[in-house]
Amino acid sequence: MTRSSACVIGLDCGTGGARALVSDLSGRVLGQATAEYPTHFPRPGWAEQTPEDWWTAAVAAIRGAVAAAGVSAADVVAISADGTSSTLVALDADLAPIGPAILWMDNRASAQARRMTATADPALARCRAGVSSEWMLPRILWLAERRPAEFERARWFVEMADYLTFRLSGRLTLGHNQATNRWFFDGRAGGWPKEFFAKIGLPGIEERFPAEVLPLGSPVGPLSREAQAATGLTATTRVVCGGTDAYVAMPGLDVCRPGKTALITGSSHLVLCQTDTPREIAGLFGPHPDCVVPGLFVYEGGQVSSLSIVKWWHDHFAAASRSGDAYGEMMRAAAEIGIGADGLVALDFWQGNRNPYTDYDLQGAIWGLTLRHTPAHVLRALVESIAFGTRNILAALTGAGVRVTDMTVCGGAARSRF
Repeated sequence: MTRSSACVIGLDCGTGGARALVSDLSGRVLGQATAEYPTHFPRPGWAEQTPEDWWTAAVAAIRGAVAAAGVSAADVVAISADGTSSTLVALDADLAPIGPAILWMDNRASAQARRMTATADPALARCRAGVSSEWMLPRILWLAERRPAEFERARWFVEMADYLTFRLSGRLTLGHNQATNRWFFDGRAGGWPKEFFAKIGLPGIEERFPAEVLPLGSPVGPLSREAQAATGLTATTRVVCGGTDAYVAMPGLDVCRPGKTALITGSSHLVLCQTDTPREIAGLFGPHPDCVVPGLFVYEGGQVSSLSIVKWWHDHFAAASRSGDAYGEMMRAAAEIGIGADGLVALDFWQGNRNPYTDYDLQGAIWGLTLRHTPAHVLRALVESIAFGTRNILAALTGAGVRVTDMTVCGGAARSRF
């Protein structure tokens, strides 16, 4: 291997599947591949996935991307995995999952989150609008209260990205990025808020988190033998600590400076911006310290349901496609409807609201239906609801004096002019 032939792999495990991308050291994309996995909805508001499905898809995507790139396995010098944020994996003492992972969009822990909010503990400084039921501690408390036998079996609690890093390296670690923005970790204040954990009924829970909390981009170790056999890569490949999918996108979007803003679109939407002068903003999460760039803070505003609503419409109501492009056909029809959808209004709360209300008991709505309205009107209203949800977040930022003068957009929405 020479420096000119060296390459790296980025592994992104999102809501719908795994995506692997091979690039050279200058960032030029050489090849990529995807593999899907299912989501299960056992009850309204619940969402689960199977960790082994992630690994199977990740292996397929890695092998496919390397083949598409036409590179030698020995040329792959590093691999890093990100994952959906707040997807809880509980592992037993043998490091095997005790059951399905609770997916980020699951809102079963709303009651636990509200009780945590009611404590008004200093640990809640970065979520004054309320604790999100998507976050890890409400979910762990739900498990302790509703499924105590499973809670007792669980020796370790980690995120999706941590689990993938473990499968790649054989080392169980916790990413500083997700621990800061989802677990109440604060490296500037000594780490874990132990008094808060005891106050909410989880005393000593930090002992069931991996002891090593690694910054984004830190080396974890070489690829394990098991991962080498599965992926076809070699021991020369180093595993690097990843983190929350949208936060990991920020360096790639070149928004790691004060005044720059990212709009990450996908199954959910995130508005992320960094600052060197932190202050609390009502309705938003943050400012999270050092979780992407040391010395800077991240503000976060998110929508639980965004393009997942469009997918919901497609999966259940889209007309049969003549061209084989059902998404394209239905979006073109919606684009032909005038702004305002002839009075039809939708609310994007299909899985509750993350920001600025932080209320996971809210539900979606379509209001104002008349005999004039068509399926294209409904889809137009759904897309407008997503746009207004984003506008609500931007209003919270600008209302607090954080100027948003430009946004760099990535994800599924960037592929659609509409």
